[in-house]
Parts: sequence; structure tokens; C-alpha cells
Amino acid sequence: MRLTAFLSMAAKVVLPKDYRYGMSRPWTEAAKKRNPLGKKRRKVFIEPIASQDWSVFKGDTVEILAGKDKGKQGKVVQVIRKRNWVVLEGLNTHFRYIGKTWDYRGTYIASEAPLLLENVTLIDPTDRKPTPIEWKFTEEGEKVRVSSRTGRIIPKPISERCDGIVTQQWKDGPKDTSPDDTLEKTYVPSLKTLEEEVMERLGIQEQRRPRRSYWY
Repeated sequence: MRLTAFLSMAAKVVLPKDYRYGMSRPWTEAAKKRNPLGKKRRKVFIEPIASQDWSVFKGDTVEILAGKDKGKQGKVVQVIRKRNWVVLEGLNTHFRYIGKTWDYRGTYIASEAPLLLENVTLIDPTDRKPTPIEWKFTEEGEKVRVSSRTGRIIPKPISERCDGIVTQQWKDGPKDTSPDDTLEKTYVPSLKTLEEEVMERLGIQEQRRPRRSYWY
């Protein structure tokens, strides 16, 4: 496993209590503009869903159950668990007018609006029809999604990270840091100064003694 993967898992963004999640990542400039310091936005109450009960992932094919695109199927391109949102590629779009200046009239762009998790359902890959699912365990102890209608296993999609790496297909190279080396604790706390630690490692004996000093 790469060292960057461990660092990304260890790094956590500390957000204020009144932070309101949106479509942008919390550390981006767009999210900072929507949540400026000192501004309190109306709190949005959502039903919390445990991570082990989340059934839709990036790359899944789902069908919309409500809204203007009801009955259409699409691919999940983004998941925002803090708001129970999923974004489908090319569906539930809305248009925005941007780029207007004194010498340019501007233009319309289309962007996908998020959908609530309860308004979409997974598609069974065997017959391309919507189906409810339930979590079960295989004989090997692996937790899988099973179609309640056909009893077939719906595998999790293979998705790429932001750097274009597919985690399931990644193979460690000779220059990658192994998990054992990464988790090994090599630092030993000490009250000695850096100079004292270097002298101790090199076997240097200090014969001089500091002159006594008095605080009064």
C-alpha cells in the first residue's frame, strides 16, 4: 500500500459545528465561499445512516423513484454521505447562467443536482430492473449486497481515486512502503536534547560539567 493512502486516511478536516455541507469538498475555495467565517446557515436535519448500512456507492447504476427524471437510470458519479445525497451522471440537471461581463453576454451551463438516497434504488445487473437489496454474508465471511427480488449478488463497483488509481487493482512496487513498515513505531520519546542523543549514539563522552548557577 502506498504511503499517501495512509496519510489520506489519517488526515481529517476539522469543521465548525454550524458547517453546512454542499456539492464542493470542504477544503475547496467554493465551499469556503459558501461557509464564510461568522455566518450561521439554517441547519438541515437528515436521518443518519451508518457506514455499514450504506447501500449505494460511486459507480453503481440506479433508477430514480421521484422527481422530473422519475424512471430513468443513470450512473452514480458522486456520493455525499453527510447529506444522504447521490449525484447521477447527466440526470436531474439544472441550468445556470454564468460568465456575463460588459463585453460578453454569458452562457448557460448544465450541472447535476443531488438526489436523496431514498429517491433512488439499485439496478439488478441480471435483468436491468430496480430491486431492493439486503446485506448478507457469504461462506467466506464477505459482506455482500443481495437482490431481494432475484437473490443475486450485486458486487460493489470498481472506482478510481482522485489520482486515477484503482485501489482494488493496485499492486505494491519495490519503492512503495509496506503496511508493516508504515505502522512500525520507530520514535522513542526522550528528555534528552538532540545534541545529547547524537553524542550517545556516536559514543562521545562529555567530561565537562556546567558551572553552577543560582536563581537568586
